[in-house]
Amino acid sequence: MSNNKEHRIPRKTTSFFERLMSDVFTPPDDLTVSQWASKYRVLSSEASAESGRWRNSRTPYLREIMDAFTDPNVRHLVMVAASQVGKTECELNIIGYIVDQDPGSILYVHPTETDAKEFSRLRIDPMFRDSPTLRKKIVQTAKRVAANTVKQKTYPGGILTLCGSTEAHSLASKPIRYVIGDERDRWAVSAGKEGDPWRLAMARQKTFYNAKAVEVSTPTIKNHSAIADAYVTGTMERWVSQCPHCGEYHEIRFKDIRFEYDVSTVREAKTYKVKEIYYVCPGCGAVSDEITMKQQPAKWKAENPGAYKTNRCRSFWLNAFVSAWASWADIIQDFLTAGNDSEKLKTVFNTAFGELWEDRGDLEDEDKMLARREEYGAELPDGVLVLTCGIDTQDNRLEYEVVGHGHFGETWGIQKGVIMGRPDDDQVWEQLDDVLTHRYTYADGVGIKISMAFIDEGGHFTQEVRQRAQARQRLRLFCIKGVAGEDRPYTAPPKKMTIVVNKRVIGYCWQYQLGVDAGKQIIMDNLHVQEPGTKYCHFPKRDDYGPQYFRGLLSEHLVYNEKKKKPWSWEKIPGHERNEPLDCRNYALAAFKVLPVDLDQVDRRLKAAQGKAPAATAPAPVKRPPKQRVPRNTDEW
Repeated sequence: MSNNKEHRIPRKTTSFFERLMSDVFTPPDDLTVSQWASKYRVLSSEASAESGRWRNSRTPYLREIMDAFTDPNVRHLVMVAASQVGKTECELNIIGYIVDQDPGSILYVHPTETDAKEFSRLRIDPMFRDSPTLRKKIVQTAKRVAANTVKQKTYPGGILTLCGSTEAHSLASKPIRYVIGDERDRWAVSAGKEGDPWRLAMARQKTFYNAKAVEVSTPTIKNHSAIADAYVTGTMERWVSQCPHCGEYHEIRFKDIRFEYDVSTVREAKTYKVKEIYYVCPGCGAVSDEITMKQQPAKWKAENPGAYKTNRCRSFWLNAFVSAWASWADIIQDFLTAGNDSEKLKTVFNTAFGELWEDRGDLEDEDKMLARREEYGAELPDGVLVLTCGIDTQDNRLEYEVVGHGHFGETWGIQKGVIMGRPDDDQVWEQLDDVLTHRYTYADGVGIKISMAFIDEGGHFTQEVRQRAQARQRLRLFCIKGVAGEDRPYTAPPKKMTIVVNKRVIGYCWQYQLGVDAGKQIIMDNLHVQEPGTKYCHFPKRDDYGPQYFRGLLSEHLVYNEKKKKPWSWEKIPGHERNEPLDCRNYALAAFKVLPVDLDQVDRRLKAAQGKAPAATAPAPVKRPPKQRVPRNTDEW
């Protein structure tokens, strides 16, 4: 027995510490975050719609965001994103990468302490449990370290601390290499009495030359969004998709989505059914469906690339229209269901459209304007004395409105229309000629024509518009150029502008420069008038003056920004990006302002033509009463 013991090969023994170190201190693979996630990350069934191995192909837009974290030149990473695009998984991948590949202490800040605890239980713990490379580092370490709690996870080389934005003691104590801020726009304004939570967290990184900060959030209120302020300090990148028709890259945004739907009402509750949804390319105007656009090549396009070097910051903005899990039909359904409820609309704009919300303020809304519509009984109702037309030029169409004008600023919407086609197409202008030369009639058959029309020469067809307008001066069609600014006069004398074709001057035309901000203010003031008469706006009860028209008419409001040199400016309201109706009305109103017309004389002539009154003759001289002495004091009264 003793001989057997002498000849037995001794068994190698290792301590628990040696076994632990062999597991957790494996050399790094020199991967980027996206490569690490593809190789090691496992999505948990209770926390993900698609459990199993992480696939970068499902979220191609996240690849560059994640890899920006491993770029040694990037110190600050900002992500503004809608829901259902994977922004939380992006944060988790970054945490997993740090723990496994480049350990250091992490401060993960949430809006509240409750959010931090819930996130730890529902997202952090499942990721560490189901990703083997992380399980070895966290779980085995936890056996020996009592500090692994809901709000703190210890791993070789660092500690992950989760806290709320109000916990000043967590934000301003130990040095931290990595700071990650989740849902930044929901943070407290101050961490107790210590001040801005983000600045407190960033102050903990000063001792690290290789520190990194990550901010992630859905957008909220314009001019009150911390994540939007952080975004403009970076490269300001947008995810753009290639149009299958023209090949240009554009961001898919709500303003370029068109949809048709049916609505049914049961006991005053409206139910919407979306029938067709399609995307209109803002470059060429061609139509594509959702499947086609989601399969098109796409890339990040930076508006401020210089921030990569100057601020060492990359910032990204992403909406749900490119998400693999959010269908356009569901997004539009949520939008329609929200109706005019501002809180519900705000949620849709923030979480689906990925856009900042801006309150309408005291502007009228579409439903009130729709309710104001009236039956005219004829093309021209009584009270209309003069007609003008405003025309907005787009690359694939002309939009116009014919407006009737009466005494004391009272107006009538007469016709709103769209002429499809490029502004250099003869057929487009022939159709516009039909509008300008049309004889609009009253109920008794007497008719008048448009006295003056203004057309916007902006866009990519300036010279073509000038040339066509010059040929139609007999129709009193003139070019205009809108100029923003609160100090710009609404109308000014016209200027003589050259018409250039093939780099050769072929003629001249007249151009009016309009202070469009002044015109918008007049329009909005007039829309507040509630009784027919002075400055009241009438609209016909017809399809061309439906919800889409009023959504465009009410598309902008006046915003004050004290940081600007000229603080007051007109800006589009989220959800009301199509502002052509407002522009057309603005141009038509300006045309009336510059038109030399005597409304009293026009009124007399129309009444004479209608047989309501004799034609006016020279007025008889008025006999003045004798002069009376004005009393000098109250006693004389």
